[in-house]
Amino acid sequence: MDYKTIPQDEIINKTIKAVKDRGIDVILVNNKEEALEKVKELIPDGASIMNSSSTTLEEIGFVDYLKEGTHFWKNLHEEIFRETDKSKIGDLYRKTTLADYFLGSIHAITEDGIVVTASNSGSQLPSYAFSSPHVIWVAGAQKIVPQLKDALKRIREYVLSLENERAQKAYGVGSNVSKLLIIEKETSPGRIILVLAKEVLGF
Repeated sequence: MDYKTIPQDEIINKTIKAVKDRGIDVILVNNKEEALEKVKELIPDGASIMNSSSTTLEEIGFVDYLKEGTHFWKNLHEEIFRETDKSKIGDLYRKTTLADYFLGSIHAITEDGIVVTASNSGSQLPSYAFSSPHVIWVAGAQKIVPQLKDALKRIREYVLSLENERAQKAYGVGSNVSKLLIIEKETSPGRIILVLAKEVLGF
């Protein structure tokens, strides 16, 4: 299966409807520039924010935007970077799961609306599943697959090798599909927003 092709509009529209029917809002944009602008619009001034490690967020320019410091959000990542006591860093990471807005991406979206993400540490999963009152995902439409079995195959046969390579470069260690989150229904409609781009983003 080709995991790097944007599907036809018919499939994208079908998938968007299915995801919405499962309680997750979807905003369709054309490219990474529009995705970044939409993310900026969605987060109000003064909100506390946290983002997971995400190639997609890097590609749309969100990570660089945070580093510029021209926003008016409370970036919880900065508190972690400033902490010199390693014994406190774990607690700070746990507290970030309560951020007003938690941003990241996901690894597969099925045409019938199921969203799947994999993680090695699992650090982003509490926020995705429950703890943050607002979650924003940014994803390229190439992550759409027919069924759940295809989503799991995509993660194991395609995403893992790329994430393993990224982790080796960034941290000096590889990655694993240690934890999987499968969202079949969001019970708090509106809590999660998926910004879906008609452009290849992330992997």
